Amino acid sequence: MLIARLIAEATGLETRLDAASKALDAAGMPVASATMLDFCGDVLQISMPHGDRKQAAAILAGHFGDIDMLVADHDIEIPRLFVSDMDSTMIGQECIDELADFAGLKEKVAEITERAMRGELEFESALRERVGLLEGLGERAIDNCLAERIAPVPGARTLVQTLKTKGCRTVLVTGGFHHFADRVAEQLGFERVVGNRLAVANGQLTGQLAGPVSDASTKLATLVEERDNLGEGARVLATGDGANDIPMIEAADYGIAYRAKPKARDAASGRIASEDLTVILSLLGIPRSDWVEG
Repeated sequence: MLIARLIAEATGLETRLDAASKALDAAGMPVASATMLDFCGDVLQISMPHGDRKQAAAILAGHFGDIDMLVADHDIEIPRLFVSDMDSTMIGQECIDELADFAGLKEKVAEITERAMRGELEFESALRERVGLLEGLGERAIDNCLAERIAPVPGARTLVQTLKTKGCRTVLVTGGFHHFADRVAEQLGFERVVGNRLAVANGQLTGQLAGPVSDASTKLATLVEERDNLGEGARVLATGDGANDIPMIEAADYGIAYRAKPKARDAASGRIASEDLTVILSLLGIPRSDWVEG
């Protein structure tokens, strides 16, 4: 079984659905049914007896455009674990780029960040290079950066809080830094934080990391550890936007790429084009009346 849910505008829906159905059929994934979910507004659910999640997602995106969508190989359930990236996913910024602006180095650092997120650079070396450029920056700049530059994306707190009320454990895992992530997690309601630590001496950044590097393998290991703790059958939701999120996105039952770079988007079984993260709640089938507004 394959279930696809997407946020669909009524205009031209029948024409696009017909074309998508023909393409899915040609790919060996005939559509068994297509219905709107009454309790979730404009969510269209397409059911197929069999098929490949990523292939189906690519075909649907080709006919419906830049949409909010989730494809699963089972009846979609509320997850028991939510693991998310932070930068450009739960918050709208890349913390290291904004912090670099306080040292007059944003353009240079942001270029490295962009290439790393696209998978063009090895993550750890790119991270250490960027952190090295921050040597000598006062630790107080982190507080100023948090206050002036860092803000959650729309719907982030509502997504986290609503999932928690449904019995879902929430974990923020980032290639960014605890200096930022701990406070973002507290603001949004995440129960655990995994990330990197900036080394500080005499009130200044040393240009080094303190402790092991949190990277793609860390994100995947965290997901596996948390899933195993919940026991067999626990459905997992993971969200991210960059190349180092791909392993955990692929390992999740619901791996959703949020406004993502091409490699992450193509690896995911779900994709979000909207800015507001509450569309994930709609795709999971949680009616608005159950949302915990942030």
